Amino acid sequence: MRFMFVGDSMTIGRAGDYTWRYRMWQHLSSTFAGPHRIVGPRSELYEGSDAYADPGFPEHARRHLAGWGEGWQHMAPLIGPAAREGRADVLLVSLGLIDLGFYTDADQTAANVRRFVAAAREARPGIRMVLLPVIPNVRAEKDAPFAAEVARFNELLAKAVADLTTAASPILLAARPSGYDIHRDTYDGTHPNASGEHRLAGEFAAVLHQAWGIGGPYRPAPQPR
Repeated sequence: MRFMFVGDSMTIGRAGDYTWRYRMWQHLSSTFAGPHRIVGPRSELYEGSDAYADPGFPEHARRHLAGWGEGWQHMAPLIGPAAREGRADVLLVSLGLIDLGFYTDADQTAANVRRFVAAAREARPGIRMVLLPVIPNVRAEKDAPFAAEVARFNELLAKAVADLTTAASPILLAARPSGYDIHRDTYDGTHPNASGEHRLAGEFAAVLHQAWGIGGPYRPAPQPR
């Protein structure tokens, strides 16, 4: 089974981060009994860095389709070629905040979600997807109109998942991380720190396990010293 992580700055990470991708790789490595691979056209952190917090994070597991400042509108034209080349079976997607913050409103962003899904399926008709809603962030805490736009997008995202899921290519909506606290789980009000990375990975892991029997319950792995 081939997994692809798709996301923005919260997924690609910066120099010195573990990333939630790393946490998911650890989780799958310890709980998924079948053969699996992490796939994607990219492997670097922000600005091309390879300075992951764990230098032992293997190159083959660093693969992803994520970019700092990239959102649904950027990934919609990229997902088809990436999924086809990587022969992705499952997409784990965390997008939306950057779109709403800089590029598109809730309705436009939801339309790009649908473009993304169509392109992924054209490339890989049986592909599965888990989509994460936009999670708490500092701008939404301080900017009421923006918070309303985030809430509206999350509603539209849930509707898109309900409309578009099929037996052949199921789509699931992950939960917003329970108890996620931007003052504890991020380093700047938006980007996850170690505890935030675990919370994000935990939500994806829970959906995979509960809905599709992939992996097991999420238990953070011990970190190297």
